[in-house]
Amino acid sequence: MKIAVIGSGAIGCLVAGYLRAKVADTTLVGHIDSVNVIKEKGLQIRGVRGDLNVKIDIADKLTYKPDLVILATKTQDLEQAIKDNLEFVKDSVVLTTQNGVQADNLVSKYISKDNILSSIVMFGSTYLETGKVVHNFEGSWIIGSMFEKNDPKIKEIFEVLKDTFPVVVVDNIKGMKYLKIFVNANNCIAAILGVSMQEAFKDTDISSISIAIWKEGMEIVKKSGIDLVSLPGFPLERVTKLAALPTIEAAKIFSGIMMSLSKEPLYGSILQSIKRARSSEIDYINGEFVRMAQENKINASLNEKLVAMVHEVEKTGKFFTKEDLLKNTKGLYN
Repeated sequence: MKIAVIGSGAIGCLVAGYLRAKVADTTLVGHIDSVNVIKEKGLQIRGVRGDLNVKIDIADKLTYKPDLVILATKTQDLEQAIKDNLEFVKDSVVLTTQNGVQADNLVSKYISKDNILSSIVMFGSTYLETGKVVHNFEGSWIIGSMFEKNDPKIKEIFEVLKDTFPVVVVDNIKGMKYLKIFVNANNCIAAILGVSMQEAFKDTDISSISIAIWKEGMEIVKKSGIDLVSLPGFPLERVTKLAALPTIEAAKIFSGIMMSLSKEPLYGSILQSIKRARSSEIDYINGEFVRMAQENKINASLNEKLVAMVHEVEKTGKFFTKEDLLKNTKGLYN
């Protein structure tokens, strides 16, 4: 099977590198700066599986039709990536990997829904610099269809991917994708502060904001009629039980969880984009809570404020202090 991974960030490089090491016919598509560096030095991966340097074909655009296209750009870059390569991807099987729940709808403007598979990435990686990534922690790669019942295509994709990550095929990926928003929703805090996840959440006052995000989010999805579904390694009860506790008690537990995620400093996807001077996916994570709240006339004041603060950091390049963050969110949660 000919595979193309479009997107040369943390997830794209990690996936492409591991696939190339197992499957010979894998191409990476990325920005021209990535192309030049990776052609010369290869993909450099370190982390939980040790050090790996992979030589891989890379280009800024496709020049052939792959059997499988793995879209690993951020959601906001999806449409342009597809337009740039539409001649070669329009008839391929396409696998989305983006956070949030909007990626498949965006892709379906250009690709038949029959050819779109969705996925949820539960492993973690950090983009250090061009062509260099850290594999922070292991996790499942969950795949399924957002539009149709799973068909034989998914078994074929499973067979291709299973040697690189633990792949789980599911029937209700939509409910899982909404729960994954909760997993990612705290990335915004570390991005606002400009620090690693460990540095941000060692502080229980900051962790209290994370619990408040979950509390507000749970109310929004409940009133929006969304049924959340447990993820492999992340049961729904982890959110519901913490969200039901008093905030400070839950914050202490949450802080302990976050501190044990990775030995290496872990930088969330939102901060990684900001550090690369690119727009982040905040509008598809916390912004999804805001969108649902607006549609259903529900309060989302905390998530609205956090989205606005991330956009301020994107615009100015200046991070907020802990005191600024606590001051800006004061009164928006209990």
